[in-house]
Amino acid sequence: MTEKRVRFDFEVEFSNGGGVQGQDFRLDIDGDDIEDAELAAYIIKDLRLLMVGRVNILNKTVIVERHKRAASAGIETPLDGQVRRYVDLSHTIRDGMITYKGLPAPHICDHLSREASRGLYAPGTEFQIGRIDMVSNTGTYIDVPFHRFADGHDLDGLPLERVSHVPGVVVRTLGAAERAIDWTAFAATEVRGRAVLINTGWDRHFGTDAYFEGHPFLTEAAAEWLKAHGATVVGIDSFNIDDVSGGTRPVHTVLLGAGIPIVEHMTRLDALPNEGFVFTAAPPRIAGMGTFPVRAHALLG
Repeated sequence: MTEKRVRFDFEVEFSNGGGVQGQDFRLDIDGDDIEDAELAAYIIKDLRLLMVGRVNILNKTVIVERHKRAASAGIETPLDGQVRRYVDLSHTIRDGMITYKGLPAPHICDHLSREASRGLYAPGTEFQIGRIDMVSNTGTYIDVPFHRFADGHDLDGLPLERVSHVPGVVVRTLGAAERAIDWTAFAATEVRGRAVLINTGWDRHFGTDAYFEGHPFLTEAAAEWLKAHGATVVGIDSFNIDDVSGGTRPVHTVLLGAGIPIVEHMTRLDALPNEGFVFTAAPPRIAGMGTFPVRAHALLG
């Protein structure tokens, strides 16, 4: 594919007076052209300009020239120049999917379709308003104390520092002979103040009947160890963090009783290093609910 760049001049006027100009500026583009407004947005962002009133793009020409910047999908390059990468750790929620056998699948549809909206707005203007009917245990979701305890805090009471930008560690149990993951799996790892993510590899079965049978889980002793050693949040890529063969849920009881959120049905933990990343899994702020889907993700670097 032929690579193209745009060459242009620009003038920036600030809303509080003054301005800045640039001549023969060059930028990599995808495709054959780029709108002036997109170029203006790029200039503002790349130069970190504030109080911009107007941007004029002048003498724009698209030229055939090799790109100078590497592709950066999912990459963040902050001011310190260090490259950072996001890793999505969540399953996509789709209409009709089954996360937990016995619970209803989500139904996703239009509340207001684009076609119907055309009768409400001016010609050429249309919107879509979606609707989803689902139980809160759908996709990759977080449990907070109210899920297990009537007097525990709900999603509205979840401290953001528990689930946002938390230093993370991955504990890997792939290939273990036993389904039960005991405290010894964590004994060599510093978990205090960290998000502890357990990579069992069980997410490979997600969306199949095999996902619901014979899944790996934590023992009560493992939960007590994580509690005693100060884990901030605990996640797993399995069907449930507890053994569901009986009616008790000791891991939920121990962790949620200590205010430690649980994130279940995670995925792609194999894409993370053992440490050196931060983890986020913040849910919407909802009163009276103890479980809800999250966009769990890690930032590396």
